[in-house]
Amino acid sequence: MIKRLSWLSTLKSVKVNRENATGLCVGCLSPNAINGLCGPCHADLPVNRWHCRCCALPLAHSGDGHLCGDCLKSPPPFDHSLIPWRYQYPIDNMISRYKYSRQHKFARPLIAGLSDHLGHALQNDDYAKPHLLIPSPMHPARRRTRGFNQARDIAEQVSKALNIPVGAGVVRRVRRVQAQRGLGREARLANLEAVFEVCAEVPERVAIVDDVVTTGATMRVLARALRDAGAQDIQIWALARTPG
Repeated sequence: MIKRLSWLSTLKSVKVNRENATGLCVGCLSPNAINGLCGPCHADLPVNRWHCRCCALPLAHSGDGHLCGDCLKSPPPFDHSLIPWRYQYPIDNMISRYKYSRQHKFARPLIAGLSDHLGHALQNDDYAKPHLLIPSPMHPARRRTRGFNQARDIAEQVSKALNIPVGAGVVRRVRRVQAQRGLGREARLANLEAVFEVCAEVPERVAIVDDVVTTGATMRVLARALRDAGAQDIQIWALARTPG
């Protein structure tokens, strides 16, 4: 099952990348995979079942319409978040392989699952369909180092599934910042001050797309820039949300 994921050898990773098109599971190499995961490995994914209705922070209890402490104390400039999984094992391992090692096979089942999750929410009229998907912008220097912007990659695949255009050039990063990992929310907000510039017309309804939402600082700053530019309904779409 997928708990073996962290023990995959380099040889096995190469085999997954070469043979996944035949239906092999990226977690256990079962031949019975759908979108890259077999049934048992898919069942191991940590669903973000109970969460803040605004920022999707995982909560320890169930309930309808709960807000987390941060959203109660300091309401964010976005309206709600649709994030299907918690950022913990094995999701964290899969996203890391995708993001830092360019092993796109590990993201394929997650992006397919996100598209299904979003499609279900939109079909049930739980949320208004955005007019535009806006990938979280990456500084050009970092993009050259990493080789791709994972937020744009996710947005483009979701766009195909849900028939919503992508506005990759609507917002840009105007300066490079210190890496956000290891910083608390307030430090992240300070680090991101004046980092985004809206350089195109913004429609009324937009969804910001990213891979992981950690403290939510990047989403707050980006959403504020979009709201100041005229967006009225701002959603956050991501693969995973950190537990705290």
